[in-house]
Amino acid sequence: MFDYVEREMLMLKKYILTFLISMVPLVELRGGVPFGTGMGLPWHLCLLVCMIGNMIPVPFIFLFARKILVWGSDKPVIGRFFSWCLEKGEKGGKKLQEKAGKGMFVALLLFVGIPLPGTGAWTGTLAASILDLDFKKSILAVVLGILLAGIIMTLLSQGVKTGITSVF
Repeated sequence: MFDYVEREMLMLKKYILTFLISMVPLVELRGGVPFGTGMGLPWHLCLLVCMIGNMIPVPFIFLFARKILVWGSDKPVIGRFFSWCLEKGEKGGKKLQEKAGKGMFVALLLFVGIPLPGTGAWTGTLAASILDLDFKKSILAVVLGILLAGIIMTLLSQGVKTGITSVF
């Protein structure tokens, strides 16, 4: 009985860590999925936990991040970092808008969904907020992008895991 409870607590800790990693900017589920599957969590539950963790900050980023970054950009201690975040969001948004034209929904979805450095839900949502895009459409594009990124990262994680175990 004690071993069972201990094992379940360890699994819960793994899920919580995976969830929290997926909420961290720049890492997001791109780090959460490999971490969770590498810790032995079932891929389908790991993907679900990572997607939820990655989605939770999205509406808050859209609604409040730009206001907070603008407010803090001239403050002594945090100003440089806040200005950097604003510039990154503006640059990403403008680049996305130039390439997308009228296909902004698909562009935002792909920007969030293709796991490359500097892309993801945090940056995509910040860019959508800075560009004053429609809230509902932006959130839907980001959520679908998170699903795409999650599927890609799960497939990559499972492929790498299978490849490593077949070599050894």
